[in-house]
Formats: sequence, C-alpha cells, structure tokens
Amino acid sequence: MNAELLSRYRAGDVRALARAITLAEAGLADARPLLRAARERPGRAVVVGVTGSPGSGKSTLTDALIAELRAREKRVAVLAVDPSSPYSGGAILGDRIRMLRHHADDGVFVRSLASRGALGGLSAHTMQVLALMEGAGFDWVIMETVGVGQSEVDIAAACDHTLLVLTPAGGDGVQAFKAGIMEIADVIAVNKADLPGADRTVRELMAAQGLGAHDEHTWLAPIRRTVASRGEGTDKLIDATLQHRDWLGEEGLQARRERRAEFEVRSLVQERLLRRAREASHNLYARVARGELDAESAADQLLRG
Repeated sequence: MNAELLSRYRAGDVRALARAITLAEAGLADARPLLRAARERPGRAVVVGVTGSPGSGKSTLTDALIAELRAREKRVAVLAVDPSSPYSGGAILGDRIRMLRHHADDGVFVRSLASRGALGGLSAHTMQVLALMEGAGFDWVIMETVGVGQSEVDIAAACDHTLLVLTPAGGDGVQAFKAGIMEIADVIAVNKADLPGADRTVRELMAAQGLGAHDEHTWLAPIRRTVASRGEGTDKLIDATLQHRDWLGEEGLQARRERRAEFEVRSLVQERLLRRAREASHNLYARVARGELDAESAADQLLRG
C-alpha cells in the first residue's frame, strides 16, 4: 500500500479517506494498514445509527442533523447504506441528492454504501467503513439505513446510539411496538410532527414504554417531535443523544464498542462463508437436488472447505 496514502489518511485528508473506503469496500488487502491506523484512536466520535420505516424522512432528518451539528462546529461524516438489487447488485442512491448542499463544506463527508445483499441489510464491510470514518477524526459519524427488516436490529449492534425515526401516519408507533423495534431505540424522533396524529403517536409510544419491564437503571428512549424539512427539533435529538452517552458512561460505551467489534468479525465470517458457497461446485447442489446428498452434509462439506 502507498505510504503516502496512509500518511494523508492519518492527517485527516478526506480524499485519502474516500480512497481508503473504496479499498475497504472492495475487500482489498491494501485496506488493512488503513484499518489498523483507524483503530489507533477509537472511541472519539459519537457514532449514531438512524433507522425507521421507508418514507419517515430519515434522509431529510440526517441532512437537518448535519446542519445543526455544523452550527455547533462539529465535523460530521455520514454513511448512507442503501439496498442493493438482488438481481443487478445495483443500489438506489438518490436520497443522497438532498445532502449535496453540504458538498462544499470541508467539515462534512458523505458516502453511500450498497448493502450488497447482506443478510442483515448491512454489508460485511460496513463496520470497516465506520471505523475509517471514526479514525479520520470526525466528531460525529451518522449511519443511515433503509430501515426495513433485520437492518433495524443490526444497526443497534453497529453503532453507539440508535435513533429511530417514526411518523404520525400509518400507525408507526403501534407497529414499532409490535415489531420489537422499540427495544433497540435509544432516542425516538416522531418526524413530520406538523401532521395530524403526532400527539397520538407520542402517546402510543409512551404507553408502549410503560408496558416494558424496567427499573431505575433502565434507559427509556426520549421521544422528540421533529419537522426535518424545516430543521425543527434536531437540536433536541442531539441533546438527547448526548444525554444517552453520559448515561452509558465509559464502561457502557466500551461494552457497545465490543459489541460492534463482534458484529464486524461475525459479518466478515458470514461474507466469506457465503463466498465459499457461491464458489462451490454446482455438482454439489445438483447432488442435493437429486437426493444423493442431504443439505446438512453439503453444508458440512462447504464449511470444511
């Protein structure tokens, strides 16, 4: 690997960061020295995951959070994870267009990353990209996911804090409780709070929190109303996130970082096993289809390599 690239990355050069992310996303060996350098100064950034139902305004809210954090003179990196087509492998990155107003700001770095069909909605290299952003010296790193299925749960393992974005329309509050998503939320934003039903959604969420088992040591996710299109309420979301960080303390943050490390290693193992399965002889699958070999034995053969 180019020693100059490593030096530039350590110095906080965003072009070097962009190149490092490209290497990590491609799974190239040249990324490893950069990843080691990234972990020389871990834990400095506030790493926040933003998730929620499609159409809840996550990208608009993320854009508003960037503006509020820049007003507080914080450097911000955003990782936007988009769904990949299971057929073409392509990703829809159109939502990033609304963040282009920050493109000339040296204190903002935005990168899209395709999920590449990862089972949890987050690709195996998502954690490495997060590590590179954190190691580049940003104060806040925000990861936004499409927010469907397993990715809503995985984001809690990938970040220090999870921001769940809901809307008054469609009974989001009830659905979040049914799906168990409330359990992973550290802060809840009821976005588009200028729409009818916002008060009802807040009441539903508070009632749902009251149904859970908790004591004085339990963190109940603060519920904040926002109108992201007008930048309203984002200051309260940031304050609530910082309150959660204080509540976790250094011990709690370290536990979450260990969980992130576990998630990263697990994701890489999963990716390599899936690659081995894709590269396996077609004859193995044909034997299972013909009944000559059971699926369990075929899986054992793949794991043995």
